[in-house]
Amino acid sequence: MAMEGRSCSYLLFILVLAAGVAGCGTMQNGRGWGQDATLSPGWARLGRAALDAASTPETWGPAAGALAFQAGRADRKTAEWAARETPVYGSRERADRMSYELRDAAGAIWVASGIAAPSGDAPGEWAVAKAEGFGVQTGAGILMREAVGYLKTETDRTRPNGVDKGSFPSAHASGAALYTTFASRNIETMSWPSGATLASEASLGALTVVTAWARVEAGQHYPSDVLGGIALGHFFGSFFTEAFMGVDSRDHALLLFEPFREGAVALLRLTF
Repeated sequence: MAMEGRSCSYLLFILVLAAGVAGCGTMQNGRGWGQDATLSPGWARLGRAALDAASTPETWGPAAGALAFQAGRADRKTAEWAARETPVYGSRERADRMSYELRDAAGAIWVASGIAAPSGDAPGEWAVAKAEGFGVQTGAGILMREAVGYLKTETDRTRPNGVDKGSFPSAHASGAALYTTFASRNIETMSWPSGATLASEASLGALTVVTAWARVEAGQHYPSDVLGGIALGHFFGSFFTEAFMGVDSRDHALLLFEPFREGAVALLRLTF
């Protein structure tokens, strides 16, 4: 019942976004969402967007977590425990079903956020901006799906069931992370109070997590599979938004390691 209630809350979230379905007006910089979309951003912007996307906690955090699960037998032990106990979803079958429903909910929220984002007041201008914006974000999804497929083939990791291949990375987790990253960045273009924006981003992050965990409880993936998928999905979402949508990177923390002869020093850079 708890998970069904959570699904309903996500559907309510979609309706709240859809309330601004007209998506009129402009962003704070006076431009419309999708208006600055481009297929040729230039190498400088591509490089900066890649660095920003890789350095956000939502990318390097899950990536570091995936590496940490490789220590000892933590990955396998956690996967076996989750599939046996199913502490959140109650059964492997329900976990498997919910992973699809939650991922699809994330996709619906992404679409609603793109429609609700401000793209100008003139009907023609609005339509062109929406088409260009969704074109970029849909293209990112297609390229990420190809990247996931390539990694699945190259790693050839057997799933926890010991039979099927293609365990790493999780396509469900990467898809949910891509959708929620796009939705978060789209919401940031709206004139919402800061508290509402933070609450929405926290809810979207939770949606990504519960989708990914459902795959582990379903016995379809190891924790490192879904963490790797989350990192990949967030990277693609953040990179394409900044590079091809023409939306500047949000504030973030960047952890740098500076090596020297006696060892290394860790530096934390905050960008505002």
